[in-house]
Amino acid sequence: MSAPPTFSIIVPTFYRPVHLARCLRALQALDYPPNDYEIVIVDDGAWDRTAQQVAEAAKGGGAPIRYISQHRGGPAKARNAGALVAAGTYLAFTDDDCEPSPGWLRAFEPHLKANAPVLVGGLTQNALPSRMCSKASQLLIDYLYDYYRVEQTGARFFTTNNLACRSSVFHDLCGYNETFPLAAGEDREFCERFQRQGGLLVFAADAEVLHWHDLNLKRFAKQHFNYGRGADFLHRSRWTAPEPSGPSVPAAAPAAPAAGRRPKLERPAFYANLVLYPTRREPGLGGWYLSSLLFLSQAAYATGYAYQRMRRAAAGASAAPGSPASRPVNPAASSSAALPLPARPIRESGLGLRPSAASPSSMTGDVSTHSSARGRHARP
Repeated sequence: MSAPPTFSIIVPTFYRPVHLARCLRALQALDYPPNDYEIVIVDDGAWDRTAQQVAEAAKGGGAPIRYISQHRGGPAKARNAGALVAAGTYLAFTDDDCEPSPGWLRAFEPHLKANAPVLVGGLTQNALPSRMCSKASQLLIDYLYDYYRVEQTGARFFTTNNLACRSSVFHDLCGYNETFPLAAGEDREFCERFQRQGGLLVFAADAEVLHWHDLNLKRFAKQHFNYGRGADFLHRSRWTAPEPSGPSVPAAAPAAPAAGRRPKLERPAFYANLVLYPTRREPGLGGWYLSSLLFLSQAAYATGYAYQRMRRAAAGASAAPGSPASRPVNPAASSSAALPLPARPIRESGLGLRPSAASPSSMTGDVSTHSSARGRHARP
């Protein structure tokens, strides 16, 4: 029997064959022994063409590829499904519209081998500099990373298109919270939950990923509207979270507000500096245009947040995502003890992770094919 791989790379995908082809080429070209990592593609649309595309990619040799499918369960559910079948010691997450650099896994590895439990985030760069909306979207992330000083251990969150952790840490935390219905906020909630258990967020600048996120004005505004909606779920999940504890809790770990408390806004200077951030990176009219897009992003974000609060009030919802009333909680992951937590199999409990309905059904070349249970939520 062959030894398990060091890394499992988990990639959710949703009807984007061109992006997925680019991503697979990059993953197969990584500067890492091909027998020491595997690629897990999770098809969120259960599309026959994706299965065929992955099978064709596997014929070219290189790292083995697993393919599983689910019926529009959303990216959080897709990543959890990938983690359930992953065999690697470490999990690395990226998206189908991303292109990791050849040294991506090697940049993660030394941080993951450290004794302290860590989430490692890399440097994501915009691959479409001529697309102003794509550029503005990346600038917003760059600003947040700069603001929270990700080069130190005071990072607040990492995006899930460039993230790695030990498989055991992911299992102990029960994965991403599937009660978040949108592709928004679940990455921040995951990072905050990890920090509350005493884990550290570490930035690996050499773990580079190119992001081919082609946005026009309409998609840009919708993206940030959905981020605002996700923020409401994030804030409510904090209201029932345990207080941070443990000797390794970073100063930036957000405190859990008392139930019913209004979310605390950043200082006005935070928003002013955010909007003006592009003018310091790009001189001339281009910088001011990007500033106007960041102003639009904040307006759309606030609108989405208000919309979700009104929608929840109209529905009479009282249970927050993350509360015992809305989902089962792993007692180990909810305890006040610092990481590492007592090992508990991921299939026994979870914020979203639960026994997989996937089972091996066929083998096509080096592609393991699974089909998972149908999800409840459509990915936006």
